[in-house]
Amino acid sequence: MLGGRRSIPEPADQAGHRKRRGSRGGRPPAFHTVDHHGRNPVERHFNLLKHWRGLATRYDKLAIAYRSAIVLHAVVTWTKALSDTP
Repeated sequence: MLGGRRSIPEPADQAGHRKRRGSRGGRPPAFHTVDHHGRNPVERHFNLLKHWRGLATRYDKLAIAYRSAIVLHAVVTWTKALSDTP
């Protein structure tokens, strides 16, 4: 990452490889638990957006049309979340 902090934990197998290499294994990457927990809702929301094919593939050429599709998706999602019927 270019100047950013790592928010994904290092896989156990990579840590083992790094330890086995000893001093040539490099410095262990820093892991920030708070950033990792804050990243989860953002990733889940982007996965919801990908369910709309037009948003996932960016069919809209104009930025205003793309933004209106995102707003429409947000309204539909919030309406479903706020409704009292399943």
